[in-house]
Amino acid sequence: MIAKPRKLSAGDVAALVGGLMDSPGDMETSLSGAEVRPYVFGSNDLSLMGDYHALRMINERFCRIARSVFLPMLRIQPRISAFPAETRTFDDYRNSQDNFVSLTNTKIDELRGNHLIVIPPPFISLLTDAYYGGQVRYVKSHRNEFTATEQRVIEIVTDRLNNALQLAWRDLMGLTFTVASREENMQFAAFVDGDDMVVNCSFMVQLPDAEPASFDILYPLQTLKPIASQLRSRMQSDFLDDDQSWRDRLERAVMNIPLQVQARMCEPEIALRQLTALKEGDVIPAKLAETVQVLIDGKPYFEAVPGDVAGKSALSITKKLKGNAL
Repeated sequence: MIAKPRKLSAGDVAALVGGLMDSPGDMETSLSGAEVRPYVFGSNDLSLMGDYHALRMINERFCRIARSVFLPMLRIQPRISAFPAETRTFDDYRNSQDNFVSLTNTKIDELRGNHLIVIPPPFISLLTDAYYGGQVRYVKSHRNEFTATEQRVIEIVTDRLNNALQLAWRDLMGLTFTVASREENMQFAAFVDGDDMVVNCSFMVQLPDAEPASFDILYPLQTLKPIASQLRSRMQSDFLDDDQSWRDRLERAVMNIPLQVQARMCEPEIALRQLTALKEGDVIPAKLAETVQVLIDGKPYFEAVPGDVAGKSALSITKKLKGNAL
């Protein structure tokens, strides 16, 4: 899997230009005596919050749940993959994106923070076209605002993504997501200050007969810091909430399981010689007891007295046998 390219920020461009203007001798002089640290390309500094193991698990679960979000538009459940989360400044992320983009700012009440869903316009246009019967294909367009129809599609998709995200976070902690605002210009996004650190979670959506699409979910680092220990933990939760509705459904399903009930009237004994000589019309002597055993799936559970109710044979339970429990 190849990560999507990132645009250079204004600071990166200035540093490159400044480096080109310097002469080789000046560079050697400036580097002499400076501390040099090894760097491996592709590595990501996660020291701000430690290991993102729990967040990776949440993102992977979110990918499975979010497949159904795009089903009404694409008419299939696409495969969604999650890129490793990375920490960067919001200015750095903003400079890597186009100004015209779909931004959905959502409040997280329990963490007293928010998160931002970023969807590029080509993906919105593709979903809108496919939702209303068109083909799943990218349409070239040069504009700086969404139509009313596209805004409605954005509302549907982001609301469903928030529901999927809520289910993905549920095992770690229960979160409530409330949409605060929607914007179309990255420069006007009232999210965090430019110097603040954000956790960038990128997702790729596989499309039929088209190039993959992607969208991002940003969390401010300050929002996730209160649960940093839980995000570093490899346990999804310290306790499990009792889901009463699930217990009720399970109980109803168990109670509707059919069981075979038999009444053992008697157990006469007969010799093999007599058994082989039996023919139609012969009578086997049997002594009926006052009570009979009631068998559930072949196992004795009760004693009962045979009788009749409204002209039909019936059993009256008189005793529950020890050692057997339903």
